[in-house]
Amino acid sequence: MATAPTAPPLSFKDVLKIHGLRRLWIGQLVSVFGDFLAIFAIFSIISFRMHGTPTQVSLVLISYFLPFAFIAPIAGVFVDRWNVKRTMIASDLIRSVFCFLFLFVTNVWEIYALLFALSAVSTFFVPAQQVTIRTIVPREGLMSANGVMQQIFFGMQIISPGIAGGLVSLFGPSSCFWLDTASFFVSAFMISGIAIHREVPPALNSVSSVIHEMNSGAKFIFTHATISFVVTATSAGVFALRAFGALIAVYVRDVLKGGVGLFRALGTLTGVGMIVGTQFIHRFARQRSKAHMVVGGLMGIGIAIAIVGLIPNTAAAIVGMLGLGFCAAFLIVPSQTLIQEETPPAMLGRVGGSMMSVMMTAQVVGLTVAGPVAQYIGIRNLYYASAVLLFLIAAVGHFKLRNHAAPGTQIANA
Repeated sequence: MATAPTAPPLSFKDVLKIHGLRRLWIGQLVSVFGDFLAIFAIFSIISFRMHGTPTQVSLVLISYFLPFAFIAPIAGVFVDRWNVKRTMIASDLIRSVFCFLFLFVTNVWEIYALLFALSAVSTFFVPAQQVTIRTIVPREGLMSANGVMQQIFFGMQIISPGIAGGLVSLFGPSSCFWLDTASFFVSAFMISGIAIHREVPPALNSVSSVIHEMNSGAKFIFTHATISFVVTATSAGVFALRAFGALIAVYVRDVLKGGVGLFRALGTLTGVGMIVGTQFIHRFARQRSKAHMVVGGLMGIGIAIAIVGLIPNTAAAIVGMLGLGFCAAFLIVPSQTLIQEETPPAMLGRVGGSMMSVMMTAQVVGLTVAGPVAQYIGIRNLYYASAVLLFLIAAVGHFKLRNHAAPGTQIANA
């Protein structure tokens, strides 16, 4: 074996010059913005029009997460066998219909059913998008490509609540559903102009073949040292983030003695930290392996959570929330890039779908257990426990991956 130098990482500006990625980015910029508007409108309808209980409100997120937890591994199998461009366009058009139907809902169960259906279709779009990025972006641009795509989500998380609130106040929740419906058409149109050259294997023709493909994807994940750690680390990270986020309002109220304004400000700071973090990712990638960036991101999230728990004042909370977002970017973006780089192209849909499943399950578990556990041991003790869990996983990952290939080289046949 011998090592061969690789091209330097591409910047955000460089990857956005790639025609296909630029169209995908624009389409997702519009679509994700529309999704945030629709989610805000749904919460507004259940909370104020239907006077829903806390349980009914919480079921909104559960209805959205469940398909990703259970359907995503199956969807990934088909994504590996289907034309990804057609899959994404069909997904957008079908979801536009479901979003349009929100205009006519009359009870919470109709909302849950539509959310579940919309999310189920999304389980096909997300892995197809990951396959598309891997296909149209050169290897040295994957980190920045994933970074700019994640920035859409982080940015919309910051600006959409204020815009959605204004739209709901002026024009009612239906305005958000109309805009989200239109956003899917914009996304489908942008994707239609992307050239994606990828060999597609023959279609599956039996249930047993689908199960076999799922098992092969799972086996690959658990037998590949880097991928198995990335899945474990990302799951632990999103579990801690979800458990932390589920209780931050109570932490502000009971520990910091603050109000709604402080709670909203802290939530915004997390998104700001994520956006800032993505700006530094490709620079760090020049000197550090992506696997160790994942380890560092996991450790950083633990430190940020520990700061918030150890120092109960507003200044520490501001530092902790900014740090939390900054380090989350270093966990999420390199993890996605490693999945794309280390997974054989023919298995990327299955592996991506399985990773989505594990991540969403971790989020559901985090949402479910955070409240009862915090009530039993206290919020700050829960934060300490989350930090310790992340430290332990990061330590195991550090020793497990210490021989991972350094940046700037790749293994080549002698």
